[in-house]
Amino acid sequence: MDIPSSRWHLAIEKRRSRRHFDPNLPIGRAALAALDMVCNQFAPFPHARSRLVTESAKSVFKGIIGSYGKIKDAPAFIAFIGNMDAPFVQEEVGYTGEGIILEATALGLNTCWVGGFFRPEIVASLIEVSSKERVLAITPVGYAQESESWEEKLMTDFGRSRNRLPLSKLVRGLPRERWPDWVSASLEAARLAPSATNRQPWSFDVQDDGITILVRTMRPGFNVSKRLDCGIAMLHLEVAAIDCGCKGEWELLPSPQVAKFKIRS
Repeated sequence: MDIPSSRWHLAIEKRRSRRHFDPNLPIGRAALAALDMVCNQFAPFPHARSRLVTESAKSVFKGIIGSYGKIKDAPAFIAFIGNMDAPFVQEEVGYTGEGIILEATALGLNTCWVGGFFRPEIVASLIEVSSKERVLAITPVGYAQESESWEEKLMTDFGRSRNRLPLSKLVRGLPRERWPDWVSASLEAARLAPSATNRQPWSFDVQDDGITILVRTMRPGFNVSKRLDCGIAMLHLEVAAIDCGCKGEWELLPSPQVAKFKIRS
């Protein structure tokens, strides 16, 4: 499917990670059908896929310390699955999964990327996963409680999700005064991408013919691939570029580079 750029660009601004859901607000059939359709149709890479699971997610999630950070009362979840034989599987799964999350946001639903604190063996028992595949991340999906719980606020502070590095600390290459409008919009959208504990592991190299995403820091952390986080930023960058009328193609690259968005001439 083609990226619905205007719809998803708006969703980038609206998306917030939520962990506690309202058990009295089930997801309607129309929204579930729309989610299932986008899971099946948005598959831009052959080695990454998404599956909606409408069974209770209660047994799937686990907290960081006891109940802290635990997902509560999610009526469904979406699994993001990758073929581990593929050399760029992490960024492919991040890119694909964020498309699903932005569509869920556009539908008025709430989500939260979960990469290290779920039980993959239980997820694998609920969906078909081949011997070469692995569930790399999941998201709960549903309608969040109207106000954030104290646990959600604690996790927001833990992840420093209110703080974002300025582009001046993330971008190199062409000076800012030479950026076309699509570059400014795309980098701002990429800067807003979610990442594990808001670590923002990406940097950007702006060139005349496109933008390269790189892993900014190689320090390990939280058992979640930084290249998966960078895949999420890739999707944000492209959504904004298309919405500004600039189309391109991704070239996936070996570490420490991740991928280059090459504009079409």
